[in-house]
Amino acid sequence: MGDLEIRPATAADVPAIVAMLADDPLGARRESPDDLTPYLRAHTRIAADPHQHLVVAVRQGRLVGTLQLTVIPGLSRKGSTRSIIESVRVHADERGSGLGTQLIEWAVDESRRLDCQLVQLTSDATRTDAHRFYERLGFEASHVGFKLQL
Repeated sequence: MGDLEIRPATAADVPAIVAMLADDPLGARRESPDDLTPYLRAHTRIAADPHQHLVVAVRQGRLVGTLQLTVIPGLSRKGSTRSIIESVRVHADERGSGLGTQLIEWAVDESRRLDCQLVQLTSDATRTDAHRFYERLGFEASHVGFKLQL
């Protein structure tokens, strides 16, 4: 990965992560970078859970990307363990640089290392560029997702 380091996110990384989460039309409506309290609480829970892997990509001392990998043991598929990739974000200055590919490749490799048999992710229906990106990396649009806001 050359000058790129992918490492676990620390509490000090939370402001930069939240800024990336909010840096698009969908995220701008969902995120609140002015109040980091709920994000810091979430980071504490994530960091304490061995099935959660919130990572950041750092280049030349600057946080340039992030994703969260969740490992879920299951009974289906003959007791397979799966991973879910979520909250993939690349800093605006790094888009188109191949960083997104490096992040997803890291997540797939880490999933293999953790003995997962399946990697899955969801992407908002409006993110058609992201859909093409994931398909180029070998992911298939195989299911219809549903959410219930609580």
